[in-house]
Order: sequence, then structure tokens, then C-alpha cells
Amino acid sequence: MKPVQDQKLSRQALGLLGVFEAIGLVIITIATLVAGVIEVKTMVDARTVTLADLLLLFLYLEILAMVGVYFRSGQLPVRFPIYIAIVALARYLVLDMKSLDVWRMLGVTASMLLLAFAVLVIRYGHTRYPYDENLKDRDPQP
Repeated sequence: MKPVQDQKLSRQALGLLGVFEAIGLVIITIATLVAGVIEVKTMVDARTVTLADLLLLFLYLEILAMVGVYFRSGQLPVRFPIYIAIVALARYLVLDMKSLDVWRMLGVTASMLLLAFAVLVIRYGHTRYPYDENLKDRDPQP
């Protein structure tokens, strides 16, 4: 194939991948909204709100925020999945605290601490060594 045809094929493939990506994000958004509504209905029916319920709703909110950021910017910050993981681990601790042995509890809390430290490192790296947004638009230097 000629280089022009290769570029055209690459653009078409990227466009098709973008469509599937958008469809996947819409499905994730709808599924998250449905799960949130079901959780709120469960809380209303039980006439009580527990910490585990709030953490689950917070997980749903973080997923929606992550999808929103991706739709706005076209980029997915690594921090969002880490935040979700921290909240999921906190929810796990809250729900299963009575059945966890000491070592498993320490392992989960150490994991949360390690993830929080990772967020700090990422944030520091972004402020200390920011991305050059125009790097991809520049011509290569000789």
C-alpha cells in the first residue's frame, strides 16, 4: 500500500475505535446510573443509610466523574481509578471488618496507604514535571 492509503486506513481504524470507545463509555454511564438508582431505592426501602451504602454511592459518583473527564478531555487521569480502588478497599474493610483477621486487615490498609502514596507521587510529578501539551503538534527538531 501507499503511505497515503496507510494514513487513510489508520484514520478510519482510529475513528472506528473511537466509536466503540464512546459506546462503551455510554454503557458504563447507563449501568452506573442504574446501579445508583437501585442502591438509593434499597436505602429508601430499608429506611436506613449505612456507611457502606454511602461508600458505594461514592464509588458510583467517582465512576461518573471519570467518564465525564474522559468525555471532556479525551484523557483518563490515572488518579481516578486509584481513587476508586481506595474507596473500594475502604468499603471492603467496612463491610467485612468482623470476618477479617489482623493480617488481612493490615494488608488492606497497607494497600490503601500505598495507593494514596501513589496519588501523591503522581500529583507531585504532574506539578514538578508538567506535560508539554504542544509536544505532539511540533515538528521534530533536526
